[in-house]
Amino acid sequence: MQALFIGGTGNISTAVSRLAVARGIDLFLLNRGRHESGVSGAQQLAVDVNDQRALARVLEGRRWDVVVNFIAFTEADVERDIALFRASAEQYVFISSASAYQKPPRHPLVTESTPLANPFWEYARNKIACEERLIRAYREHDFPVTIVRPSLTYDRVLPIALGGFHDFTLVERLRRGEPIVVHGDGTSLWTLTHSEDFARGFVGLLGNSRSVGHAFHITSDEWLTWNEIYEELARAAGARAQLVHVPTDFIVRVAPELRGTLLGDKAHSLIFDNGKIRSFVPDFRATIPFREGIRRTVAWFDERPERRTTLPENDRLLDRLLESYGHA
Repeated sequence: MQALFIGGTGNISTAVSRLAVARGIDLFLLNRGRHESGVSGAQQLAVDVNDQRALARVLEGRRWDVVVNFIAFTEADVERDIALFRASAEQYVFISSASAYQKPPRHPLVTESTPLANPFWEYARNKIACEERLIRAYREHDFPVTIVRPSLTYDRVLPIALGGFHDFTLVERLRRGEPIVVHGDGTSLWTLTHSEDFARGFVGLLGNSRSVGHAFHITSDEWLTWNEIYEELARAAGARAQLVHVPTDFIVRVAPELRGTLLGDKAHSLIFDNGKIRSFVPDFRATIPFREGIRRTVAWFDERPERRTTLPENDRLLDRLLESYGHA
């Protein structure tokens, strides 16, 4: 099988790329080529996906069993891909997001038939628009799309709600013994999925003709409260968690930029039913519990000092929330 991954070296996609190569897929990674891919056995096509002329030259005359776009965020991105791959791909996989599911949820159990609606977050609404355009292309022109909706998936990022994501700020704060902010009372349920677990379900969909026209989410079956999530992170960091619970509405008033990621996503209890992905990929199982996965993540940051980047603006945000809530 010959596959083209647009992106392929990010938080989710690196694990997918490595597993694809391990399973014998002839993999090409299309990106700007500014950094080594770190995916042994994959071939690189160095081009900016937004440079349409250069992209057309690189792809001219090539055919693919599957194309995966990990970095399509707007309807214009998928419109470009429909034109590029309508006649040259047997399957096109779009990476959407579980944040597209109805917010606030009418039911905490999420299946692929849960409505898509998110009035709080433009990112999620853009993903919904992409899905709708691709499904229209499938219905009208038989465009071979498969849609995948990851939830909060991690490997070399910190899967938290406040205080950073790609950076190490929150861990350093925990190690300094400083308090951190937890939205609400910390008892809402959330699902965290290690990228290696996600990859096992995802790679099973590649070249799977039955999956064309379908949407899937791929998550762990372990759900934790946000209190438990931060406590496990603190344990992995060798620290104790000093949790300060702040109402979500108050957080959003003080920091409106968090409205999408909280009210449009992490403030709600969600439990994902993975029955559909298992019916298409019978050997899929999530086997890495968060306690183990977050220890791996913290250890990866700790391996090299240059990975332990801290962002002063994230510290300032948490301090501002704590100060504002203390005054309130």
